[in-house]
Amino acid sequence: MPEAPLFALGLALACLAGVRAYLTVFGVGIAALLGWVALPAGMDVVTSPWVLGTAGALAVVEFFADKIPGVDSAWDLVNTLARVPAGAFLASAAFAPDGEWSVAAAALGGAAALSTHTLKSSTRVAINASPEPVSNWVASGTEDAVAVGGLTLTLLAPVLAAALLLVFTAGGLYLGWRLVRGFSKRQENKTRTASQV
Repeated sequence: MPEAPLFALGLALACLAGVRAYLTVFGVGIAALLGWVALPAGMDVVTSPWVLGTAGALAVVEFFADKIPGVDSAWDLVNTLARVPAGAFLASAAFAPDGEWSVAAAALGGAAALSTHTLKSSTRVAINASPEPVSNWVASGTEDAVAVGGLTLTLLAPVLAAALLLVFTAGGLYLGWRLVRGFSKRQENKTRTASQV
């Protein structure tokens, strides 16, 4: 692959790692192992039986943990320690085809993974505020579909996948910021009104 698609591949995988790190690593590893995609040498580690076994097992655990209100938020908190480094690794490994570490790509990948992780986990915290579990299951199923669909698109058209993931992430973060800002202003207005009474 030329440099631009490798960079896009790394960036898209980093974004997906912020949502489903284990599924992303497992999916990329299986695709490479079956010969569906040729990965740069720096990513050979994802085809290791140990990496595939661990990522696959954790992807199954995550699939079920993510459906339980409260457990999903605890899982997200703990997995901040996995998703951001996974995003950094995937971006660096994809961008450096000879296997050498790229600090700039790792920083960008880590930032991309942190952005999608923040969007995912903050959305789930807001959803968990409602007592019924249906919205939680729908959100989790949507995240599963985004991860599988995004991974498929990333392997077929990395530039398009990276562009779409970045646009959706930026839009989601902006919308979240606007909601938090609007909520803060409403609280401020209530406090002012209460103090004037």
